Amino acid sequence: MNKTILVTGGAGFIGSNFVMGWLAQSDATVINLDYLTYAGNMENLTSLEGDNRHIFVKGSIGDAELITGLLATHQPCAVVNFAAESHVDRSIHSPEDFIQTNIVGTFRLLDATRGYWNGLSTEDKAAFRFLHVSTDEVYGSLKKDDPAFSETNRYEPNSPYSASKAASDHLVRAYHHTYGLPVLTTNCSNNYGPFHFPEKLIPLLITNALANKNLPVYGDGQQIRDWLYVADHCSGIRRVLEAGRVGETYNIGGWNEMANIDIVHTVCDLLDEARPRADGKSYREQITFVTDRPGHDRRYAIDASKIEQELGWKPAETFATGIRKTVQWYLDNPEWVAHVQSGAYRDWVEKNYAGRD
Repeated sequence: MNKTILVTGGAGFIGSNFVMGWLAQSDATVINLDYLTYAGNMENLTSLEGDNRHIFVKGSIGDAELITGLLATHQPCAVVNFAAESHVDRSIHSPEDFIQTNIVGTFRLLDATRGYWNGLSTEDKAAFRFLHVSTDEVYGSLKKDDPAFSETNRYEPNSPYSASKAASDHLVRAYHHTYGLPVLTTNCSNNYGPFHFPEKLIPLLITNALANKNLPVYGDGQQIRDWLYVADHCSGIRRVLEAGRVGETYNIGGWNEMANIDIVHTVCDLLDEARPRADGKSYREQITFVTDRPGHDRRYAIDASKIEQELGWKPAETFATGIRKTVQWYLDNPEWVAHVQSGAYRDWVEKNYAGRD
């Protein structure tokens, strides 16, 4: 079997980082399928222009005919599924988009892959993998003193986004247990790093601070998340794809639990150091507490012991090193930021934060 892989959602934040990381350490071809919704951005992939190992295809995982054709033509040894609607606030405003992509789309991708896999030789069937990238949000919310999420936690999703991802996880599991499809699932904590679309907390803070806008903080800012640098997440996925046990789930976390308000303060302090305000004041002056979002989970935390013990993986970055790299990347790439902040993006921010002050 050749070493070609099919990556879905490979123009998004995590997907593009994965594709670039994969091609940096492999000569194998990557078929990159992305529908290029608002968060899919070809500018994320400009470093791959002219690289014939990278084949981009615009399309949806919900297009079964397209998926079937790509699989038949390119004969990949693996499918890595990043394609998803992934923002909680957007899922509150427009839940149907999440049902269609995350549930229906994953089903169609799985079913087309099953048909392809069934036609492979015995040897190639054994080598093939379908890796599904999911989230810690499927596990629900933790209290302050609860142990971190492990792979055995029951699913308790609290938003349309996490419910749709939970459903997709169950479909992946079912296709393994019913049809024998060799699947792997990873559930990650909050990612951050280069090419992160600026609707999420960290890039929103950086871009708003530099634009002299308010830095909106939901509620009291004491919501706790585990933070994972995106390059670490991608290396964890590569390791699971390489050596993970078929049918298993692996939690990938950064061992970096922090309250949102502490993230805000850290970003402000780094910007104070790297790009001081003209008036000499701290960017902390721009912090504005806004009305919390509905059903906001209080705490997520990932226990990444299983992947470390079984596969020898652990993150290379601490939060201190990763956030410094991230802030510097945004300072070094103002054109990328300007291009993604389109009219549609500005309309979304206005809609989401309107009336929260």
